[in-house]
Amino acid sequence: MRNFRVWSPKTERMEIKINDKVLPMAKKQEWWEYYRESGDECDYGYIIDGKGPYPDPRSLYQPNGVHGLSRSYDHGNFMWLDQEWMQPAFSNSIIYEMHIGTFTPEGTFDSALEKIDYLKELGVTHVEVMPVNEFAGRRGWGYDGVNIFAPYHLYGGPDGLKKFINFCHLKEIGVILDVVYNHFGLEGNYLQEFGPYFSNKYKTIWGNAYNFDGEFSYEPRRLIVDNAMMWLRDYHLDGLRLDAVHSIYDQSAIHILEQISRQVERLEEETGKYYYLIAESDLNNPRIVQYYDIGGYGFDASWNDDFHHSLHTVLTGEESGYYEDFGRIEDLAKSLKAVYVYDGKYSRYRKAIQGRKAEHCEGNNFICYIQNHDQVGNRAKGERISHLVSIEKAKIGAAIILTSPFVPMIFQGEEFAASTPFQYFTDISDATLAKGITEGRKNEFGAFGWNPEDVPDPQSAETFLRSKLDWSQIEAQPHKAMLEWYKSLIQLRKENEFLRNGALSEVVVNYYEMNKAIEIKRGEIKVTANLTDEQLEIRNKDEKALSLELMYK
Repeated sequence: MRNFRVWSPKTERMEIKINDKVLPMAKKQEWWEYYRESGDECDYGYIIDGKGPYPDPRSLYQPNGVHGLSRSYDHGNFMWLDQEWMQPAFSNSIIYEMHIGTFTPEGTFDSALEKIDYLKELGVTHVEVMPVNEFAGRRGWGYDGVNIFAPYHLYGGPDGLKKFINFCHLKEIGVILDVVYNHFGLEGNYLQEFGPYFSNKYKTIWGNAYNFDGEFSYEPRRLIVDNAMMWLRDYHLDGLRLDAVHSIYDQSAIHILEQISRQVERLEEETGKYYYLIAESDLNNPRIVQYYDIGGYGFDASWNDDFHHSLHTVLTGEESGYYEDFGRIEDLAKSLKAVYVYDGKYSRYRKAIQGRKAEHCEGNNFICYIQNHDQVGNRAKGERISHLVSIEKAKIGAAIILTSPFVPMIFQGEEFAASTPFQYFTDISDATLAKGITEGRKNEFGAFGWNPEDVPDPQSAETFLRSKLDWSQIEAQPHKAMLEWYKSLIQLRKENEFLRNGALSEVVVNYYEMNKAIEIKRGEIKVTANLTDEQLEIRNKDEKALSLELMYK
């Protein structure tokens, strides 16, 4: 027997289409139900007051895409082999961010499995997978998903994702999934047909915000919490990274982030496993990672863009857009000691006071990076750091990241200085939406002074294809040398407890603004970096010569 249930409080008549049959559903308060005697797999959808059929808001599988019928799926049928797996402490983590569609030529979960031994040899402890929920079209970043319970069918669907996670665990690599709760995609988004899932009180850059605190918000909140629990419980994921939480608008007494965090703690008690919650936020608000007893949300970590911007600007010299707030060695030094550069300071770019001090936090509460999907893919041409600076300077960036007090993250291909870009790509069938994406993408880069004509068309298949990694490069120079550099840095971090220690109070930083040089001490490890074109020698206060020739352009 199978019970089909769907929340739709204002609907007057609900029917379910199962395979080729249309059957009436019974209403119980705000829910509609239908009991099917057979538990066999079937395709189904809901017909709302004569319109539809629409996919299930909680669909577990969309084999025919966002506009097709949902397919029933039983989580109990998969054979897990990872019972002995236990992920490392978060402070010991080294994360590798990947996009399934461009990570391999085939762009599937199965093909990604073939590279897990490579990642094991590289030394990473976790892969962080960009969103895999069902989204419109044949290609995309995944952030415009609409069926958030259903792994993308062209990647391999539910079984493909489980097989990928199972294999990673057998190779002692954890898997973190990027999830999007701040908005839903526009094409194929039928949630509004079922009920008040969206709010007209708030606007995001993607349209109306999700309904976290208005009338009828209880079930929309429950949908999000249940989704988070499903990924951790039914897919054996080791953690979640929540996209752009600054665009989650919730004035409830218990914020949805805290609700998710507390629910994860209950799941940990049930399973005896630990799960990591990571947030992306541009508010520089440590509340995300602070404990409940001081008003925090209890997340394990947050992305730290201030660190990225500080490091990026001293390496590249760029100062347009949001980079105008950075560019000094002092900024990088402050971030290494205090996390945020803007911790209550005035931001010229924002024309407002930004952030607050990261009190009651440690370095391992923050993720650091010189590249990620945003900082590469949201450039006009999708350039990587190795496209913008010399290989030597890119090596400096890698050394600072992998010896920092934060949890380091590498973006796919960064470790071998991939020559392929990572660009923004979509496959929207709605002509009006597609045109808006293409034109909006060109207009978006005005603040950076980039030529709109240089922006690749997101709708072009070529934009997607040129973003795929070229794995033949790892045997050629300078890619092979960069890969060995990353391996040695990762090994150094793993072998040295001082580098895994996130105590910010124990980080010693000296910097020399005029000479563009910085020295970072982490216990017995000292990193000296020269960001000029010439060899430098600077004397410390004790007059002992400090050579800064370890790394220079």
